[in-house]
Amino acid sequence: MEKKQFVVIGLGRFGTSVAKTLYSLGNDVLAIDSDEDIVQSVSDDVTHSVQLDATDEHTLRSLGISNFDVAVVTIGSDIQASVMATLIVKEIGVKYIIAKANSELHAKVLYKIGADRVVLPERDMGVRVAHNLVSANILDYIELSPEYSIAEIVSSTDWHGKTLNDLSMRANYGINVVAIKSGNDINVSPSADDIINSGDIIVAIGETEKLNKLENLISK
Repeated sequence: MEKKQFVVIGLGRFGTSVAKTLYSLGNDVLAIDSDEDIVQSVSDDVTHSVQLDATDEHTLRSLGISNFDVAVVTIGSDIQASVMATLIVKEIGVKYIIAKANSELHAKVLYKIGADRVVLPERDMGVRVAHNLVSANILDYIELSPEYSIAEIVSSTDWHGKTLNDLSMRANYGINVVAIKSGNDINVSPSADDIINSGDIIVAIGETEKLNKLENLISK
């Protein structure tokens, strides 16, 4: 499979998990944040990590991201910075842009300026609506590229009481678990010893083909 180039802007918990996992799947990942300590902490888990202000168009252009396949803008509470970064990567020429929004109005603005997909974590977690998917086991689905996606999946009964190490998700299903949701609690970047219980929802990233196969398996 052709290696893809991803730029992840904003290294909060979600952004960091996405960046590390995409890199572990064999892709080129450029991780960007304004906090030098955060940038240093992920430097060994991505292709390149850079400390800079993503609203500085000149500096962002100097990184040569015009040919990147996907930009994931996960800047947190600073709506202005989120909008500016999204606008800049669009103008630079990144092919596909996913951005995180904090409100419906924020989402509308991001779509207006060219984001291809906008995620509202609070709304999406609360409503848990599956879009364009038949299986009730898939709660939400985010296409990162034609090859890779993130999915929220209701845990199979076969997984209950077992650790992630027991289940060997990557070896058995070709996916990486980036979070486990238990009620209102979210365990981001779970360890191999964490146990999946009844009612848990896993957030997985992987090749779309592998996620679809998993969907078919657990819906039987």
